Amino acid sequence: MLNVGALHEGFVLDHIKAGKAMTIYHDLRLDKLDCTVAIIKNAKSNKMGVKDIIKVECPIENLDLDILGFIDHNITVNIIKDEKIVEKRILKLPKQITNVIKCKNPRCITSIEQGLDHVFILADPEKEVYRCKYCEEKYRGKRNK
Repeated sequence: MLNVGALHEGFVLDHIKAGKAMTIYHDLRLDKLDCTVAIIKNAKSNKMGVKDIIKVECPIENLDLDILGFIDHNITVNIIKDEKIVEKRILKLPKQITNVIKCKNPRCITSIEQGLDHVFILADPEKEVYRCKYCEEKYRGKRNK
């Protein structure tokens, strides 16, 4: 059995689809943080069969929950203080995301104006559809499938 030490203060990202931990690690820019990160791939799970887990020893304020909710809102965020889970956060699809995905429409203002943020608004929560704020181009393709 693999044993990964307990966190004194930080957070654990649980219920990540198997094989997606490294994508999430990069999308959340955890490589830019100066803290300890443990990635557990293909852990056994009663609920999912297998799953990935990411343990991070730094304050939760360093985590962008909107990006994480966009990537996969089924991930559970466990907040750790003094080696105990003090809070579980359930993610939801963010109403708006900025600079996470880029508009593919070549006529969109974001293609012309280099410094302009790429902003997408949640248009259909049922189908998880986002649209560009400027040209209403539909974002196709789910990030975590």
